[in-house]
Amino acid sequence: MTDEEITAAAESDPDNPPLTYHEIARIRAIRIARRARERTGLTQAAFAEAYAVNRCRLRDAERGRKTPDRVLVSFVALVADDPDRARRVVVETL
Repeated sequence: MTDEEITAAAESDPDNPPLTYHEIARIRAIRIARRARERTGLTQAAFAEAYAVNRCRLRDAERGRKTPDRVLVSFVALVADDPDRARRVVVETL
């Protein structure tokens, strides 16, 4: 099969439809939130307190219940990149 035929067959499969943009965004947000927490080694409650994030929003993001807004996703991505710097910024601004 050619690549085009494989793509067409996959897209027409009713048992396994392609992911929507929103589903991909939700999966990405879950990965970002979990990676940030794993990098810090904190529980959800401790992470939420340390970085001034709503614990329920963080929990929902990690469980994929709701697609979090861009601000939360961006912030936890920054935490994942440099947890210590993000913590200093939170402490300095609150």
